[in-house]
Amino acid sequence: MMKPKAMVKISIDLIMSLLLPVSMAFILTGQTAHEWIGAAMFVMFITHNVLNIKWYRNLRKGKYTAFRIFQTIVNFSVFVCMIGLMISGIMMSRHVFAFLPISGGMSFARELHMLASYWGFICMSAHVGLHWNMILLMMRKAVRMTRPSIIRKVMLQFISALIAAYGVYAFVRHDITSYLFLKTMFISFEFEQFPVLFFADHLAMMGLCICIAYYAAKGMQRVSSRERRRLKK
Repeated sequence: MMKPKAMVKISIDLIMSLLLPVSMAFILTGQTAHEWIGAAMFVMFITHNVLNIKWYRNLRKGKYTAFRIFQTIVNFSVFVCMIGLMISGIMMSRHVFAFLPISGGMSFARELHMLASYWGFICMSAHVGLHWNMILLMMRKAVRMTRPSIIRKVMLQFISALIAAYGVYAFVRHDITSYLFLKTMFISFEFEQFPVLFFADHLAMMGLCICIAYYAAKGMQRVSSRERRRLKK
């Protein structure tokens, strides 16, 4: 049975990951809502790290397998991106942190905010993918699924493949690489596009990153398991 603390940590991960696409739609939500969403994410980020303080303490302990290295890189990437978002967000704030005596550095703050938001989107999605088994366990308990089903498993894998495929299309359509590598500083937004489609595109891209991280981690864990069995022989 999953511990309450683990459930809280996973829930915070999911809420933060779902809030990130909402904050990226600041043209739809408005500047004030965008800043308050960012402030809420900052609070959740601090809470998440406090709850995971034991993970940081254990960094120098144990053996680093391929999976653990991958997990550590993803976790620290999320940490760096979130710090970048908070620093740049506070510097550019016109509402929530407007009382702070900050002036200048707006060009740097915009570039940092662009980099941190899009890389953060990818890294946070990958972070969720690394914990996908725990999320599935929570979902099974919520709907009281106790027996495994081959049909359900195949259907879920098929749906995941469709989401990932649409995520690739959305990734190309929105030209995300331009934002990841600062090829442009202006976010292209299609005002004729229904808001629901904007969020569908970003959720699909999130699903793509989750799938990549989940199956990459699964592959690494299988290789490590085989290696352990081989060494025992």
